Amino acid sequence: MTGAGAAMRRVFTDMDRQALDPEQIEALAGLSARVRELVEAVVLTDVPVADIEAAADRIRAITEGLDFARRPAPPVADLDGGGIVRQLASPVTGPLNPIAPPIEMVALPDGTARTTFTLSPVYEGPPGFVHGGVSAMILDHLAGSAALLNGTPGMTASLELRYRRPTPHSVPLTAEAKTDRVEGRKTFVEARIFGADGRSTVEATAMFMMPTR
Repeated sequence: MTGAGAAMRRVFTDMDRQALDPEQIEALAGLSARVRELVEAVVLTDVPVADIEAAADRIRAITEGLDFARRPAPPVADLDGGGIVRQLASPVTGPLNPIAPPIEMVALPDGTARTTFTLSPVYEGPPGFVHGGVSAMILDHLAGSAALLNGTPGMTASLELRYRRPTPHSVPLTAEAKTDRVEGRKTFVEARIFGADGRSTVEATAMFMMPTR
Protein backbone atom coordinates (compact mmCIF):
# COMPACT_ATOMS: atom_id res chain seq x y z
CA MET A 1 0.00 0.00 0.00
CA THR A 2 1.31 3.50 -0.82
CA GLY A 3 1.88 6.07 1.87
CA ALA A 4 -1.05 8.05 0.48
CA GLY A 5 -3.28 5.00 0.56
CA ALA A 6 -2.24 4.24 4.13
CA ALA A 7 -3.00 7.82 5.17
CA MET A 8 -6.49 7.68 3.71
CA ARG A 9 -7.13 4.26 5.21
CA ARG A 10 -6.32 5.73 8.62
CA VAL A 11 -8.79 8.55 7.99
CA PHE A 12 -11.57 6.06 7.29
CA THR A 13 -10.74 3.20 9.63
CA ASP A 14 -8.85 4.48 12.67
CA MET A 15 -12.01 5.74 14.31
CA ASP A 16 -13.92 3.39 16.60
CA ARG A 17 -16.47 2.25 14.03
CA GLN A 18 -18.39 -0.99 13.99
CA ALA A 19 -18.07 -3.43 11.09
CA LEU A 20 -21.32 -5.06 9.96
CA ASP A 21 -21.69 -8.67 8.93
CA PRO A 22 -23.13 -9.52 5.47
CA GLU A 23 -26.54 -10.42 6.87
CA GLN A 24 -26.85 -7.04 8.62
CA ILE A 25 -25.74 -5.21 5.48
CA GLU A 26 -28.27 -7.03 3.32
CA ALA A 27 -31.12 -6.40 5.77
CA LEU A 28 -30.27 -2.72 6.26
CA ALA A 29 -29.85 -2.18 2.52
CA GLY A 30 -33.33 -3.61 2.01
CA LEU A 31 -34.74 -1.38 4.74
CA SER A 32 -33.08 1.69 3.22
CA ALA A 33 -34.53 0.86 -0.20
CA ARG A 34 -38.00 0.75 1.33
CA VAL A 35 -37.39 4.08 3.09
CA ARG A 36 -36.31 5.66 -0.21
CA GLU A 37 -39.62 4.53 -1.69
CA LEU A 38 -41.37 6.01 1.35
CA VAL A 39 -39.60 9.35 0.94
CA GLU A 40 -40.67 9.61 -2.70
CA ALA A 41 -44.22 8.62 -1.75
CA VAL A 42 -44.29 11.37 0.90
CA VAL A 43 -43.07 13.97 -1.60
CA LEU A 44 -45.62 12.96 -4.25
CA THR A 45 -48.62 11.65 -2.30
CA ASP A 46 -52.08 13.13 -2.74
CA VAL A 47 -54.00 10.96 -0.29
CA PRO A 48 -56.46 12.48 2.24
CA VAL A 49 -55.12 14.20 5.35
CA ALA A 50 -56.50 11.47 7.61
CA ASP A 51 -54.42 8.87 5.75
CA ILE A 52 -51.32 11.05 6.04
CA GLU A 53 -51.80 11.42 9.78
CA ALA A 54 -52.35 7.68 10.20
CA ALA A 55 -49.18 6.97 8.22
CA ALA A 56 -47.23 9.40 10.42
CA ASP A 57 -48.35 7.48 13.52
CA ARG A 58 -47.23 4.16 12.03
CA ILE A 59 -43.87 5.58 11.00
CA ARG A 60 -43.35 7.03 14.48
CA ALA A 61 -43.84 3.58 15.98
CA ILE A 62 -41.39 2.02 13.51
CA THR A 63 -38.82 4.71 14.27
CA GLU A 64 -39.10 4.09 18.01
CA GLY A 65 -38.56 0.38 17.42
CA LEU A 66 -35.42 0.94 15.35
CA ASP A 67 -34.07 3.54 17.76
CA PHE A 68 -34.28 1.13 20.71
CA ALA A 69 -30.71 -0.03 20.04
CA ARG A 70 -28.35 2.16 18.10
CA ARG A 71 -24.67 2.47 17.21
CA PRO A 72 -22.76 5.60 18.29
CA ALA A 73 -21.65 6.26 14.68
CA PRO A 74 -22.15 4.97 11.11
CA PRO A 75 -20.41 1.69 10.24
CA VAL A 76 -16.76 1.50 9.28
CA ALA A 77 -15.71 2.40 5.72
CA ASP A 78 -13.12 0.57 3.65
CA LEU A 79 -11.75 0.24 0.13
CA ASP A 80 -13.51 -2.13 -2.24
CA GLY A 81 -11.69 -4.41 -4.65
CA GLY A 82 -11.68 -1.76 -7.39
CA GLY A 83 -10.03 0.98 -5.36
CA ILE A 84 -13.22 2.93 -4.57
CA VAL A 85 -13.98 3.82 -0.93
CA ARG A 86 -16.91 1.72 0.28
CA GLN A 87 -18.93 3.86 2.67
CA LEU A 88 -22.09 1.98 3.56
CA ALA A 89 -23.67 5.09 5.08
CA SER A 90 -22.46 7.67 2.55
CA PRO A 91 -25.14 10.23 1.57
CA VAL A 92 -24.07 9.71 -2.07
CA THR A 93 -23.22 6.04 -2.51
CA GLY A 94 -24.29 4.39 0.74
CA PRO A 95 -26.73 1.49 0.28
CA LEU A 96 -27.61 1.79 3.98
CA ASN A 97 -28.36 5.52 3.82
CA PRO A 98 -31.94 6.30 2.76
CA ILE A 99 -31.05 9.84 1.63
CA ALA A 100 -28.48 8.48 -0.85
CA PRO A 101 -29.82 7.84 -4.39
CA PRO A 102 -27.58 5.65 -4.04
CA ILE A 103 -25.02 5.99 -6.82
CA GLU A 104 -22.74 3.10 -7.76
CA MET A 105 -19.29 4.15 -8.95
CA VAL A 106 -16.88 2.06 -11.00
CA ALA A 107 -13.19 2.45 -11.74
CA LEU A 108 -12.15 2.41 -15.40
CA PRO A 109 -8.71 1.18 -16.53
CA ASP A 110 -7.53 4.72 -17.31
CA GLY A 111 -8.23 5.91 -13.76
CA THR A 112 -11.59 7.48 -14.51
CA ALA A 113 -14.29 7.15 -11.86
CA ARG A 114 -17.65 6.80 -13.58
CA THR A 115 -21.30 6.25 -12.72
CA THR A 116 -24.63 6.09 -14.51
CA PHE A 117 -27.68 6.93 -12.43
CA THR A 118 -31.19 8.37 -12.36
CA LEU A 119 -32.28 10.86 -9.72
CA SER A 120 -35.91 10.87 -8.56
CA PRO A 121 -38.06 14.00 -8.00
CA VAL A 122 -36.95 13.88 -4.36
CA TYR A 123 -33.78 15.69 -5.51
CA GLU A 124 -35.62 18.43 -7.38
CA GLY A 125 -34.54 22.07 -7.17
CA PRO A 126 -36.06 24.11 -10.01
CA PRO A 127 -39.20 22.41 -11.36
CA GLY A 128 -38.16 19.39 -13.43
CA PHE A 129 -34.48 19.70 -12.60
CA VAL A 130 -31.98 18.48 -10.01
CA HIS A 131 -31.00 20.79 -7.15
CA GLY A 132 -27.58 22.28 -7.84
CA GLY A 133 -26.32 21.26 -4.43
CA VAL A 134 -27.10 17.62 -5.18
CA SER A 135 -25.08 17.83 -8.39
CA ALA A 136 -22.21 19.35 -6.42
CA MET A 137 -22.35 16.57 -3.84
CA ILE A 138 -22.20 13.88 -6.51
CA LEU A 139 -19.28 15.49 -8.35
CA ASP A 140 -17.36 16.08 -5.12
CA HIS A 141 -17.69 12.42 -4.18
CA LEU A 142 -16.85 11.19 -7.66
CA ALA A 143 -13.83 13.48 -7.93
CA GLY A 144 -12.57 12.22 -4.59
CA SER A 145 -12.79 8.67 -5.90
CA ALA A 146 -10.77 9.67 -8.98
CA ALA A 147 -8.05 11.15 -6.78
CA LEU A 148 -7.94 7.93 -4.80
CA LEU A 149 -7.70 5.85 -7.98
CA ASN A 150 -4.74 8.01 -9.01
CA GLY A 151 -2.93 7.00 -5.83
CA THR A 152 -3.04 10.60 -4.55
CA PRO A 153 -6.14 10.74 -2.33
CA GLY A 154 -7.07 13.61 -0.09
CA MET A 155 -9.77 15.64 1.58
CA THR A 156 -11.70 18.23 -0.45
CA ALA A 157 -9.96 21.61 -0.23
CA SER A 158 -11.86 23.37 -3.01
CA LEU A 159 -14.63 22.63 -5.48
CA GLU A 160 -15.30 24.97 -8.39
CA LEU A 161 -18.57 24.34 -10.23
CA ARG A 162 -19.72 25.48 -13.65
CA TYR A 163 -23.43 24.96 -14.26
CA ARG A 164 -23.73 24.74 -18.05
CA ARG A 165 -27.45 23.93 -18.25
CA PRO A 166 -30.14 22.50 -15.96
CA THR A 167 -29.71 18.84 -14.98
CA PRO A 168 -32.98 16.95 -15.41
CA HIS A 169 -34.20 14.40 -12.91
CA SER A 170 -36.05 11.15 -13.70
CA VAL A 171 -33.81 10.44 -16.73
CA PRO A 172 -30.52 8.52 -17.03
CA LEU A 173 -27.44 10.63 -16.33
CA THR A 174 -23.73 9.87 -16.39
CA ALA A 175 -20.96 11.41 -14.33
CA GLU A 176 -17.24 10.92 -14.63
CA ALA A 177 -14.09 12.28 -13.03
CA LYS A 178 -10.36 11.92 -13.68
CA THR A 179 -7.23 13.34 -12.10
CA ASP A 180 -5.76 16.19 -14.13
CA ARG A 181 -2.51 16.85 -12.26
CA VAL A 182 -0.73 16.54 -8.92
CA GLU A 183 1.24 19.30 -7.22
CA GLY A 184 2.87 18.04 -4.05
CA ARG A 185 0.08 17.17 -1.62
CA LYS A 186 -2.54 18.71 -3.92
CA THR A 187 -4.49 16.64 -6.46
CA PHE A 188 -6.59 18.40 -9.09
CA VAL A 189 -9.51 16.53 -10.64
CA GLU A 190 -11.87 17.40 -13.51
CA ALA A 191 -15.42 16.04 -13.31
CA ARG A 192 -18.73 16.46 -15.07
CA ILE A 193 -22.34 15.29 -15.30
CA PHE A 194 -23.87 14.81 -18.74
CA GLY A 195 -27.04 13.50 -20.31
CA ALA A 196 -27.80 11.05 -23.09
CA ASP A 197 -26.82 13.65 -25.70
CA GLY A 198 -23.31 13.84 -24.26
CA ARG A 199 -23.60 17.53 -23.36
CA SER A 200 -22.38 18.54 -19.92
CA THR A 201 -24.91 19.93 -17.48
CA VAL A 202 -22.43 20.55 -14.65
CA GLU A 203 -18.63 20.61 -14.72
CA ALA A 204 -16.31 20.79 -11.74
CA THR A 205 -12.67 21.28 -10.87
CA ALA A 206 -11.83 19.88 -7.46
CA MET A 207 -8.66 20.11 -5.42
CA PHE A 208 -7.88 17.52 -2.76
CA MET A 209 -5.27 17.84 -0.04
CA MET A 210 -3.53 14.67 1.07
CA PRO A 211 -3.55 14.08 4.84
CA THR A 212 -0.18 14.35 6.54
CA ARG A 213 -0.88 11.57 9.02
